Amino acid sequence: MNRSRITVPLAIVLALLAGSALTACSVQNIVHNVTGGSVDIPGKSVPKDFPSEVPLAKGEVLLGAAVGSKDGKVWNVTIKVAGASSLDEISQQLLAAGFTADRTLGGSTADGGTAALKNGTYGVLVVVSKDGKDGWIANYTVTKDTTK
Repeated sequence: MNRSRITVPLAIVLALLAGSALTACSVQNIVHNVTGGSVDIPGKSVPKDFPSEVPLAKGEVLLGAAVGSKDGKVWNVTIKVAGASSLDEISQQLLAAGFTADRTLGGSTADGGTAALKNGTYGVLVVVSKDGKDGWIANYTVTKDTTK
């Protein structure tokens, strides 16, 4: 397994979970220092270079971030969604856009669920879960598909 595929998203998550005491600039510095890559954390918007081939659920964007360079970039977007059934809608949206199921990760339950899809260019991991603060959220992690 490619270690950077785990290290980069983990660095993003850890930096973002560090709390609201951190400014976006300091979060960018932390992630940059951990990953050595460029960092874009626009906050409550989708990163400018987020792949247009990846459809996103309709809803309020709670967080958008991107780490890395064009050769090894990871995008992460969190969107407020209606509920656990949103995973099924998101999966259908991705399938309609030409993605195929990559692996089964538990599917959808009343508590949320996960789905992994790919299209030959990008791999997408979607996690739908209930967040104590924001209600139901869908978190998208998008990477270059390295399984070609």
